[in-house]
Amino acid sequence: MQLTEKHKEYWHRNLKITALLLAIWFIVTFVFSFYARELNEITFIGFPLGFYFGAQGSLIIYVAIIWFYARYMNNMDKEYGVHEGEE
Repeated sequence: MQLTEKHKEYWHRNLKITALLLAIWFIVTFVFSFYARELNEITFIGFPLGFYFGAQGSLIIYVAIIWFYARYMNNMDKEYGVHEGEE
């Protein structure tokens, strides 16, 4: 199957947003964990920031990443005419 320029543009944008969101996921998962001791010197809502990121903050960011990706892809699918019909 030969990909048209429209297909290539769609996949380029898809890969770009996926790479950005994976970079955010990596930072939240590994970088914040690596600097947990330093982050614990800062308090947030009465808890050390490192603890808060591990217990609540990272989960909130993961859900936000999923929500943003689903919303972004739905809008992009409609823009490129590949969306699934309204149900």
